[in-house]
Amino acid sequence: MMSKEEKFVQLIQQHQGLIFKITSVYMDNKSDREDLYQDIVYQLWKSFDSFRNESKISTWMYRIALNTALTKIKQGKRNPSGNGIENFSLKQPEDYDDTFEQQLKEVYAQINQLNVLDKGIMLMLLDGKKYDEIAEVMGISATNVGTRISRIKQKLKNDIVKK
Repeated sequence: MMSKEEKFVQLIQQHQGLIFKITSVYMDNKSDREDLYQDIVYQLWKSFDSFRNESKISTWMYRIALNTALTKIKQGKRNPSGNGIENFSLKQPEDYDDTFEQQLKEVYAQINQLNVLDKGIMLMLLDGKKYDEIAEVMGISATNVGTRISRIKQKLKNDIVKK
């Protein structure tokens, strides 16, 4: 039988991409990302005993990771990233062309200009999360998530057309 520590380490290893995405989106430089990563892992460890399997483990982790990032930003100890999400490399099929790649980079650059909450919503949406799961993480209703996503998409569309 695995110890609590072994279960936790396994959980972090399985979901480290989730933590990495959040640190990359919200922090500018490597040092700040590493600090935030450690803070998130620490907060997850502190809350590990309180996880009751009432939601998906990834939902619980997103909630803690986003709250930790937002708390850091609110405390003014770090500045929100101005260049994070567009640096993610996406594995694309061979039939994609340079035009698509450029458009994708423009979309990510626009998403990066969103406020910290909207950025978190879009990060989860791009990660394939359903509205209910996003709502649970963000502490708002699924209807509100849908409304916010519609507004964000419209804003992104308008901003991209202006360019």
